[in-house]
Amino acid sequence: MEQLVEQARQGMQKVLEVLRTDLSTVRTGRAAPSLVENIVIAAYGGTQKLKVMELATIAASDLHTLIITPFDGSIIGEIQKGILEANVGLNPVIDGQVIRISIPMLSEERREELIHLMRQKLENGKIMVRQVRHESMNEIKKQYNDKQISEDEMARLEKEVQKATDDIMAEIEGMGKKKEEELMQI
Repeated sequence: MEQLVEQARQGMQKVLEVLRTDLSTVRTGRAAPSLVENIVIAAYGGTQKLKVMELATIAASDLHTLIITPFDGSIIGEIQKGILEANVGLNPVIDGQVIRISIPMLSEERREELIHLMRQKLENGKIMVRQVRHESMNEIKKQYNDKQISEDEMARLEKEVQKATDDIMAEIEGMGKKKEEELMQI
C-alpha cells in the first residue's frame, strides 16, 4: 500500500523536474547557459540540442553576455544559424573563435509578458500534479472497493497523498515567487 503513496510522490517529483527545466527557459534579462543549451543545431549531418551534442562550452562572462566556444571551429556558423532560427530573441555574433550573445535589458512590457508566460507554465505544472493525485486517489479507492485495504487504511493513504500534493504545490509556488523576483530585477 505504501507503494501507492511512493508512486504518487515520484510522479509529482517528475512533474516538478519538468517544470523546473521549463521555467529555466524563461528569460530573466540575465545571461544564463540555459537560454541556449536546448536550442537545436544542425551539424555533422544531423540535428541535436546544443547541450546534448556537447559541441561547445557555454558560459556567462557577465550579467548580460553569453560566450559559446565551439570545440570544432568549423561548425561555428551552424551554431549561430541554429540560435537565430530558434527565434528566441537572441542575436549571436561570431567573434573570432567564439560566439557572443548580448542579452538585452527587458522592457516593463516584456517583463509582464514573461511573468504571464511563467504563471501559465506554473499552472500547467499544478494541473499535472493534481492529475497524479487524482490517479492515486482512484487507485486507493479501487483497492478499498476490492476489499484489499480497510477504510482506515484508505483514509491514511489518501491523507499521505494529499500531504505529498500540498508539499509539491508549495514548492511550485516557491519556484514561481523566485522566478518572478528574477524577472522584476533590473
